[in-house]
Amino acid sequence: MARECKKQMKRSPKRRTLSLQERRKSAGPVEMSFLKKEAVKEAQRCLALRECQSCEMCGLLCPDLCITRDDGTGEVRIDLDYCKGCGICSVVCPKGAIQMQVEEGI
Repeated sequence: MARECKKQMKRSPKRRTLSLQERRKSAGPVEMSFLKKEAVKEAQRCLALRECQSCEMCGLLCPDLCITRDDGTGEVRIDLDYCKGCGICSVVCPKGAIQMQVEEGI
């Protein structure tokens, strides 16, 4: 059983701007800066763009040789029948595209 890398995108929060009436009163900035909470959320979103870049570091360092590339699609696949769950692949992935999760029911 092979598992494909998941790609998920998150949207940027809507920027706060001055109303048209406020814009006419001054020559100040139109877009407001992020509040601290919004800035942290936006930074997390940017850093979470964790797409596999096909560097194949995970496959090179996998002791079980269970990470391969699909010749047809070019996607990296993990054969979970052979994977022992050591987590080396998730540590060496420069983009953080591989994340270890505990399986339920074991």
